[in-house]
Amino acid sequence: MIPGGRGMKPDTRLVHLGRDPGRFGGLVNVPACRTSTFLHGTVADFRAAAADKHDRLYYGRFGTQTSRALEAACAELDEAHGAVLFPSGLAAITRVLGSMLQPGDHLLATDAVYGPVRQFCEHELARLGVATSWYAPGTGAGVEALMRANTRVVYCESPGSLTFELEDVRAIAAAARRRGVSTVIDNTWATSLYFKPLSAGVDISIQSASKYLVGHSDAMLGVAAANEAHFPALQRAAAHYGNAVGPDDCYLALRGLRTLGLRLGRHHASALRVARWLETRPEVERVLYPALPSSPDHDLWRREFAGASGLLGVALRAAGDAAAARFVDGLELFGIGVSWGGFESLALPSHPVRSTPAGTPAGGALVRLHIGLEDPDDLIADLARSMDRNLGAAAASAP
Repeated sequence: MIPGGRGMKPDTRLVHLGRDPGRFGGLVNVPACRTSTFLHGTVADFRAAAADKHDRLYYGRFGTQTSRALEAACAELDEAHGAVLFPSGLAAITRVLGSMLQPGDHLLATDAVYGPVRQFCEHELARLGVATSWYAPGTGAGVEALMRANTRVVYCESPGSLTFELEDVRAIAAAARRRGVSTVIDNTWATSLYFKPLSAGVDISIQSASKYLVGHSDAMLGVAAANEAHFPALQRAAAHYGNAVGPDDCYLALRGLRTLGLRLGRHHASALRVARWLETRPEVERVLYPALPSSPDHDLWRREFAGASGLLGVALRAAGDAAAARFVDGLELFGIGVSWGGFESLALPSHPVRSTPAGTPAGGALVRLHIGLEDPDDLIADLARSMDRNLGAAAASAP
C-alpha cells in the first residue's frame, strides 16, 4: 500500500500503485517475471512457503512478483481487502459465481447482463442445479422482493451491456445485505477509477482488465476485488480451479494502469462530444450514454460516478440489421471487432438479448461505438459521411 495513498489524488495513486522499485534494483517498472518454479534453499523453507503460498513465492500458479504487484495495485485502486487475477473478464465472472453458488441455490441477475454471462447462467449454472432469474435494471431496492429463501447472490452490471441502463447499486447492495445475500458487479465500463462498488456496499467487483486497465488491446486479463469477508473464499476458489495468468499480460496491465487516468479522461471527453453530436442527427433515434443530460439515468450517473468511459450505444431510426451493417461498413476510422477499451475506435451492430430501452423503436437498429483516442472531429466526420451515404434515405422517410 502507498503510504497515505488513499488520501492522494487518483492520478498520483495510479503512478505508484503496485510499485516497489527497491525490490528490483531501482527499476521503475515491475518486470515480467517468467517462471513456473521457485527454488527454495532448504526443505524447511519450501514447507514454509507451501504453508503461506498466497503471500510467499511458492509456485508460479499461485503468483509471481509481477502478478502480486498487479493484484496489490488493483486491490488498492478498488479500496478492497484483496484482488485475484484471472485469464479473462469472463473467466473472473464465471469462477466467482461458480465458487459462490451450489446446487439448489438461486441467483438474481440483471436482465441487461453481458451476453456470455447469461449463457453461462442458463446453461452451465442450470446444469449444476442453480436457478437464475432476471430483474429489470431500474429495480433498485425492489430486488429485495424478488429474493427467495435460497437466493445467495445478486449480480449487477452498471451500465448494462449494449443498452447502458444504470442500476442503483447502493440500494441493491443494502437490500441484499439485509437478507444476508452477497452482491457481485461487473464494473468494466467505469473501472474502479470512476466508480468504486465496494464503497457502495458491493462484496465483489469484477473487471475485464483486457479493456481499460490494459488499454492497448494487446492482452487478455480479468480481475476480481473483494471485501474482507469474501476475499478468502475468492482466493481459495481461484487456487482450487487451477487459475493462473501469464506474466506478460500482468506486465502490460501494470503499464496500462499508469496512464489510465489520462486515457479515461480523453475517452470521456471525446465520447460525450460525439454523443452530443449524434443526438443532432435525423438518422438517430436515441443515444445510449448515461453521461448525456438527456439520459434517463443521468442524475444517478452524476451522483455515483466520477466520469464515463468511451463506450456508448446508438439507436438508429432505420430498422433492421441491414441498416446497421451498411452504417458500420461505411465507417473508415472505426474498426469492426469485439471488445473495447483500447486506444482505437470500434463499431459493431448490437443484438441485445432483452428488450431495448424505453424510447427506442422496437424494430430499430442498435450500434455500439467505442470512442477511442483519435481526434473527435475526425470521428464525427467519419460518422457523418457514413450516415449521409447509407442512412440518409431511411432518416428522411422516418415519421
